[in-house]
Amino acid sequence: MSADNAQVDRSRVVVVYGGSSAEREVSLKSGAAVLEALKRQKVNAEGYDLRDKGLVGLEALAPSAVFIALHGRGGEDGTLQGALELLNIPYTGSGVLASALGMDKQRTKQVWQAIGLPTPESIMLNKGSDWDGVVATLGLPMMVKPVHEGSTLGISIVKTREALEAAYREAAQFDARVMAERFVVGDEYTVALLNEQVLPAIRVEVPGGFYDFEAKYVSNTTQYHLPCGLSGEDEAELAGLCREAFAAIGCEGWGRVDVMRDAKGQFWLIEVNTVPGMTDHSLVPQAAAYAGIEFDDLVVQILQTAGKQSAS
Repeated sequence: MSADNAQVDRSRVVVVYGGSSAEREVSLKSGAAVLEALKRQKVNAEGYDLRDKGLVGLEALAPSAVFIALHGRGGEDGTLQGALELLNIPYTGSGVLASALGMDKQRTKQVWQAIGLPTPESIMLNKGSDWDGVVATLGLPMMVKPVHEGSTLGISIVKTREALEAAYREAAQFDARVMAERFVVGDEYTVALLNEQVLPAIRVEVPGGFYDFEAKYVSNTTQYHLPCGLSGEDEAELAGLCREAFAAIGCEGWGRVDVMRDAKGQFWLIEVNTVPGMTDHSLVPQAAAYAGIEFDDLVVQILQTAGKQSAS
């Protein structure tokens, strides 16, 4: 982050949400929640669905700053960030490079692996993959994921060799690039970061055992444990790991890192989210509230990151 602590120009803040990605519906909810919070805080804010008139419509609004509440491709992958850079419009969150890299699960893992951070082994898949070889390398069960989707869209837990190719075809409906990843049996944690602060970790417990789209955004049976149940020492280790992982990708402002912990107590980095959800089921607001940061204050603090991206 830049050392510049100047206030963001709030004269015409535009919350950009919706768009055309597979995560559109979640984005609409996030954007609506953010917009209402800004209005409650007397910020001159309005919402804009990028699907309506695209960048031309956004530029016509002449924003003093943009609060990005778009999830997935077209909003979280560096494309919108790059366009706003060219238009000289300040925006929230990570810059172009970190956004693009964070959206690519495979390349994120490659960066982490290059600097020695723990992340499960993975293999890129295609329709001609050696399925037996994939199973021999990663073991069963394994995860199959679209490389560029969020909200667990297109993700499968593969438990048999016979199910692997079908899981690939399912994921390929969402993305041309698909990966298989070694499955980590254990507890799932998510850690939010806000400016220089690592917020308390949340342990996610799903009765069905898989934190999928339904469990994230629809189900009321998913349990979010705060405090997460780790010892102080282990939570400090997790916080340090997530801070390092976040910085390695070049992320700034705010975001979330998802982690698994195996039976031996080893933490494994899964992915980073540069524009996490801000819905009533979302994790960053929960962690912030536990740390004493109410939702409206959280939104204002995120807004304050606009225009503070480091030069890349």
